[in-house]
Amino acid sequence: MPNLGIGIVGLPNVGKSTLFNALTRAGALAANYPFATIEKNVGVVPVPDPRLAALQGVFRKGDRIPPIVPTAVEFVDIAGLVRGAHKGEGLGNQFLGHIREVAAVAHVVRAFEDPNVVHVEGSVDPIRDVETIHTELALADLGVLERRLERLERSARVSKEDRATLDLLRPLVEWLGEGKPLRKYEAKGEEEAKRLAGLYRQLGLITAKPLIYVANVSEEDLPDGAQNPYVEALRERAALEGAEVVVVCAKLEAELAELSPEEAAALLREYGLERSGLDRLVETGYRALDLITFFTAGEKEIRAWTIRRGTRAQKAAGEIHSDMERGFIRAEVVPWDRLVEAGSWARARERGWVRTEGRDYEMQDGDVMLVLFNV
Repeated sequence: MPNLGIGIVGLPNVGKSTLFNALTRAGALAANYPFATIEKNVGVVPVPDPRLAALQGVFRKGDRIPPIVPTAVEFVDIAGLVRGAHKGEGLGNQFLGHIREVAAVAHVVRAFEDPNVVHVEGSVDPIRDVETIHTELALADLGVLERRLERLERSARVSKEDRATLDLLRPLVEWLGEGKPLRKYEAKGEEEAKRLAGLYRQLGLITAKPLIYVANVSEEDLPDGAQNPYVEALRERAALEGAEVVVVCAKLEAELAELSPEEAAALLREYGLERSGLDRLVETGYRALDLITFFTAGEKEIRAWTIRRGTRAQKAAGEIHSDMERGFIRAEVVPWDRLVEAGSWARARERGWVRTEGRDYEMQDGDVMLVLFNV
């Protein structure tokens, strides 16, 4: 499975831990969904996907209902960063280390006034808060690159490969020095893009990771924070960065996590919401990571699998089991909605909706796959 970790970051007292606790609580309560708290600050949350229930109906036989296994996203609650974190202020080194290990960053920003909740900077100003975190992360990346440059400048005298890496890094240092995140840096050609992607992964460069802004609003600003000037300012900032903004009320999400599904749905309707903010955050994180879902489905189990967009059939088969990738022969593939419409694999085949695909077939979101293999 691809690295699905999303780090929840932000200043202290912006609602990060409330949001994280609601996420993990909701995951624990989800019927038939596997849930795990790996550490006290790591939770695995199921990705909501109504397609699973639709496929479940296809393979139900009387009272025998195949269990559903959704795919999941890992959320990491990273303690509040403060000014000077890149220099080790607070527990800066430890916290920055946690962020380096995740695949994407969800930056929680306070967008509500409440005299009973102290703001670490003394007032509510989302753009200032964004700049504070952005600066700390950029300086942390800059420190990593400068230390690597220092080593490369010595080794490049005798290594052609290190000279090439040195030439690759120098523009990045200049870019970060101008206060710009690496995710906005444009590579010169496909080959350089591949080298940069590998370098970003190797060094755990934080500003190269996909970014989501989470605007934590009061209940009065639901459903979408359209009348909240803090949210509008954050949306304008996010648009410049190509990032998405998810509007949530962490307080409400904490309440929803304690309710039954029926009670939660009724409460959401009161606020004009069809889905919880947590569901929208999970789905936005999935998009930010450029992931898609395919399914395996039968009378024993309906399961969702996560792969990178562009993954080919043989590699996708390896997500199910390594033997399937090693002994891959071919795959039978049908779009999930066609299978639901047909009502069975047999009828989907009769209608010509089941395709036979080879190892190089590029999987599509929503494909249901049956793998033929031999080892």
